[in-house]
Amino acid sequence: MVLEFLDQYSFDILGNTIGLGLVATSLVFLLAGFTIASISKSVFTKKFASKLPEHTSKNIGKLLYYGIILLSFAGVMTSTGIDLSGLLVAGGIFGVVIGFATQSVVSNLISGIFLMIEKPLKHGDTIEIPDMDVLGTVLDITMFSTMVRKFDGTTMRIPNDKVFTSRIRGFSSTNARRTSVSVGISYSANTKKAISKLKQTLNEKMPYILAKPEPEIHVTELADSSVNLQVMVWHHRDHWGKVYPELCEVVKTTLDENGIEIPFPQRVVEIHNKN
Repeated sequence: MVLEFLDQYSFDILGNTIGLGLVATSLVFLLAGFTIASISKSVFTKKFASKLPEHTSKNIGKLLYYGIILLSFAGVMTSTGIDLSGLLVAGGIFGVVIGFATQSVVSNLISGIFLMIEKPLKHGDTIEIPDMDVLGTVLDITMFSTMVRKFDGTTMRIPNDKVFTSRIRGFSSTNARRTSVSVGISYSANTKKAISKLKQTLNEKMPYILAKPEPEIHVTELADSSVNLQVMVWHHRDHWGKVYPELCEVVKTTLDENGIEIPFPQRVVEIHNKN
């Protein structure tokens, strides 16, 4: 009865005569759409958010909420019989113009979605992006950009399309990492003695390194001025900042204490007397 009464009154929208009853019905459907969107977002947050990274769950929740509202609005406009062809044409032209102006924004958005699906990095990961000379810890991944805190304390905002198309080296995907130091000893030094002393000192004075896999030391090159050794140790990924400088110091001290020379570059110069 109420809708029949309201339908006696009408008004014009974009050249279409619409009864007040239909308008009231449309408002009810829109309200229902907002309600369903809120409930869907709430259910998603309770059921699935804990299984996803925080930034990913927030972004998916927003897409779900606004997507349902947009579908509700489109359904209501269609049911009222409003002719939107003129608006669609104008919107299409406007969309093309906006598309060219915001193609980088769209590219970042799509790249952000793929980063959340593929998950090559996540919050808290230590990463390196060689193409952009970036080394640091991931602070956040949004729909458009990735925030990284570098080891010098500064933060860097990187567009997602740059991150997605770059080589990413991750340091947090495994618990153990290997650190290596190269050092050259003189040709007159006993190579076996140098390797033995280094292994002994590493096991005694470096608590951060792992017993399994054990440290490895190999001759890697017979260079112009030295016999080059590669010292490799395994350690927990969180100790990288401590292990590398300490390893350099231990290698240098061990060689010094055992009288093993680290030679300077050498050249042999021959002088020929024409007389």
